[in-house]
Amino acid sequence: MSTQAAPEADLNGSEPDLKRVMGPKLLLLFIVGDILGAGVYAVTGKIAGEVGGMAWLPFLVAFIVATLTAFSYLEMVTKYPQAAGAALYAHKAFGIHFVTFLVAFTVVCSGITSASTSSGLLASNLLIGLDEVFGSVPTGSTASLIVALLFMGLLAVINLRGVGESVKFNVVLTLVEMSALAIVIAIGFLAIGRGDADLGRVTVFESPDDKGMFAAVTVATAIAFFSMVGFEDSVNMVEETQEPEKIFPRTMLTGLGIAVVIYMLVAVSVVAVIPAGDILTPENPDAGVLLDVVRIGAPDIPIDKLFPFLTVFAVANTALINMLMASRLIYGMAQQDVLPRSLGRVLPGRRSPWAAILFTTVLALALIIVVSTQSDSTIVAALSGTTGLLLLCVFSVVNVACLVLRRDPTPSRFRAPTAIPVIGAVACAFLVGPWARNEADYVQYKIAAGLLALGIVLWALTWLTNRGIRAKKTGFRDIEHLE
Repeated sequence: MSTQAAPEADLNGSEPDLKRVMGPKLLLLFIVGDILGAGVYAVTGKIAGEVGGMAWLPFLVAFIVATLTAFSYLEMVTKYPQAAGAALYAHKAFGIHFVTFLVAFTVVCSGITSASTSSGLLASNLLIGLDEVFGSVPTGSTASLIVALLFMGLLAVINLRGVGESVKFNVVLTLVEMSALAIVIAIGFLAIGRGDADLGRVTVFESPDDKGMFAAVTVATAIAFFSMVGFEDSVNMVEETQEPEKIFPRTMLTGLGIAVVIYMLVAVSVVAVIPAGDILTPENPDAGVLLDVVRIGAPDIPIDKLFPFLTVFAVANTALINMLMASRLIYGMAQQDVLPRSLGRVLPGRRSPWAAILFTTVLALALIIVVSTQSDSTIVAALSGTTGLLLLCVFSVVNVACLVLRRDPTPSRFRAPTAIPVIGAVACAFLVGPWARNEADYVQYKIAAGLLALGIVLWALTWLTNRGIRAKKTGFRDIEHLE
């Protein structure tokens, strides 16, 4: 979920319009790059471990669920072309400030857990890459934890310097991400062509826990959902897109389609190259299984020395964008007096929201430490699942809001068939349930509940302060400019 810093007011005190610099090609690259991100690196191996050779199927089902929700987003972004996203839609649909706050804070939490997932993935791959080049570099869990924490600190420093999102930079990173995945796909299919891989495994269903196919695919789809999020970030670019009502629907759906094709080809490469019994136990769990595909599928080519650094490059921007989004949303809510005003403080010179950056960074550091030391799960497994869980809740609300807002006479250039948001809401809510997770993954509920409980406590403190000291109500004054 990306965000843009609010433009400075002009001399008359009004807000200038954002420059509409994004045409269909730039928007498409933005959407594809945002979806690809860290997801496919983080979850492909775990998905294959749930359903065996049919690892491509959960990606396809997750794509269908995401596309249903994309239709709801498209209807509302062409109806309300402002960059406040899910919180704006919930506010217009229900008009309850506390519900709007919960949606906005859930989006914040998803950004923090997503960035924390990326930090674990980046740390493991960076250490492996350095060990391949220099040797004798520690790659264990303790070293990975330290690097992950240092990386989050680095993100905070970059964020404090006021670095915003650059569409052109995003294009470069998207090409790097696609190049890394193209390497995996090419190696997989070359190995198949040489006879060193077994393409027949892609139709073999295997469940280590003897689940039925429906139950196993349900669990695997909930895991895969982390890799399909990101398309909704493009909503925050609506005010900088040329003719958004015209190009948004086609471009978003095309971007989703490109991403799922890449994911399915990657999944086929993984299950064809890596023996079924080894997929669940990659050499380094936090680094992901794609590195093992490169090592096994091309043992005579030193591409495995380069690939960890490509992964680092690919996921670093995902983490930065998510922490930018989270800190700016916290700042926006503090400015609107629905969170403590102290979280809205900014640096005098650079005007970056230092209090919100500090808050989100400390929260991310605490998450990484707690998951690493107190959970049987890895950083990547626990926090990627929590990100998916939080966003599935948000998507459920967005689909319902789409139906409620049909009563608003405001015209929309795009209208989804009524059945689509209904099915989307049911599907997203279904994937939130415990039947869509293994018992070991129930830690995701604890993490999500703890984060939301913190938000509710902060809201309550703000409500008491506003009521008792300032004699004012607690609510959003300008929801359309929340971000």
